[in-house]
Amino acid sequence: MEAKQEEPRHLSVDHESLKEPRNRKGGWITFPFLAVAILGLGVATGGATANMVVYLIKEYNVPSVDAAQISNIVSGSISVAPVAGAIVADAFFGCFPIVAVAMVMAVLSLVMFTLTASLPGLRPAACQLGAGPCEQASTGQMAALYAAVFLLCLSAAGARFNQATMGANQFEAAADRDVFFNWYFIFFYASSVLGATVIVYLQDTVSWTLGFGVSCAASVVGLAALLLGARYYRQPPAQGSPFTGLARVVVAAARKRKVSVVASEELKFYYGQRRGDEDVKSGGDDVVTPSDSFSFLNRAAVITDGDVDDTSGSVLRPWRVCTVQQVEDFKTVLRIMPLWSAAIVLSVAIGVQINFTILQALAMDRAVGRFTVPAGSMFVGSLMAVVIFLGLLDRVLLPLWRRVTGHTPTPLQCVGLGHALTVLSMATSAIIERHRTATVRAHGEEGNPAWVSPLSAMWLLLPFAVAGAGEALHFPAQVTLYYQEFPPLLKNTATGMMAMIVALGFYLSTALINVIQRATTWLPDNMNASKLENLYWLLTVLVAVNFGYFLACAKLYTYQNIGK
Repeated sequence: MEAKQEEPRHLSVDHESLKEPRNRKGGWITFPFLAVAILGLGVATGGATANMVVYLIKEYNVPSVDAAQISNIVSGSISVAPVAGAIVADAFFGCFPIVAVAMVMAVLSLVMFTLTASLPGLRPAACQLGAGPCEQASTGQMAALYAAVFLLCLSAAGARFNQATMGANQFEAAADRDVFFNWYFIFFYASSVLGATVIVYLQDTVSWTLGFGVSCAASVVGLAALLLGARYYRQPPAQGSPFTGLARVVVAAARKRKVSVVASEELKFYYGQRRGDEDVKSGGDDVVTPSDSFSFLNRAAVITDGDVDDTSGSVLRPWRVCTVQQVEDFKTVLRIMPLWSAAIVLSVAIGVQINFTILQALAMDRAVGRFTVPAGSMFVGSLMAVVIFLGLLDRVLLPLWRRVTGHTPTPLQCVGLGHALTVLSMATSAIIERHRTATVRAHGEEGNPAWVSPLSAMWLLLPFAVAGAGEALHFPAQVTLYYQEFPPLLKNTATGMMAMIVALGFYLSTALINVIQRATTWLPDNMNASKLENLYWLLTVLVAVNFGYFLACAKLYTYQNIGK
């Protein structure tokens, strides 16, 4: 499984490389524009979503568990949308046009959020304690809110991970791309920290209108920076839909299921329309040959009568024969899918942890001196841990690892360590919740949903910090793995793979909570009467079992490109 790794790279920009020839596109000269665009979009998105649970509860009178569920669905939608954006960029337009339009959508979304906060007619009347049932939001009011969310999803679809691919496309050297990916995640998480602290603080202590307004201004600055750098960007053309070729492999292999590929020396494989007839039908020295893994797919590249024009070598029946390269590309995707699937449970656990930790914080003492920490800002502990741990990895931990072991850790080793830390994080959340409920019982306040435990909510930063350290290990490592291992035509889709993982995690976490609500009494609307500790222990077990599954998949995986 291990492959020879390159020397570690530091998060430092080679200023000499900024001196690009004037007629040359790409390179580090594009970095400042992309950095501001990433920061602007991140602050805008964070400002709109970090405090969503509190916004729904306080301004739309939504019950707490329902608010957490809605927030999960919104987060899942924002996370899955980039997959569609990556496919469109790969197939039709390239990255830059898609990212530019997406950032316009971000501006429009934040305008809508600002309007929902500033116009009383777009929200139900404030809920008064002891004055009877709270007024529910009307269909029109919820439609205005969901319109803002929809525009935010469109923004995420086009920009969230296409920004990463667009940045990587500016560099030819793998070393420069690795440095950019590290910087991308630092800016991505740093902007999320700003959104979850500064913007949430403004929303909670000044006004929701000001908070959303500042987010809107950040999106405008990001859009302006992106457009100002347009003349410097390298913009590779779209290559057409890569999924057509993958689909052809499945169809061709199925249609030739009776063709035997055991005696492959007696068969001719199609390598594409090349210089001469022998190259077309048997491949040259510089082309890939059919591999033995998933050998049943090799029949898709076997030439049978009528598949290929004998004179020109062009395909006559494209859904009956594929090139060997297309078959091997499809195999690459199949090989990596088990590793990809192992990250889904991680995302489920983290999605549950994020939203229920906010609900815990609302029922705990959030005072730090004279300052009260907004509940929606608790997640910043995870984001800050990611940023800090990424810096420690680059400057301290990776050099130390190299001195001790003699090589740089592989992406799979980093992902595995991230899995282990996530198990520890879930167990830590369960232990803290046990202490919180103990204070509730000690004061006899199980029946009082408004009672606030004297236990400091700062304890909730501990599991978030551990989860953030794990995310700093497994998230960038997975993006690197997919980007470098996937076929060239699937580079945008490769970075979108993480978006699909995060989205599935949020959606499945919503489904998990629904099942638990129906099957148990763990999660009433009153947090002081809940048995949230049981949920955290369940997540601990699920993540631990999933860690074993990941280790089995990693043991069987062989790197295709990393280290070559």
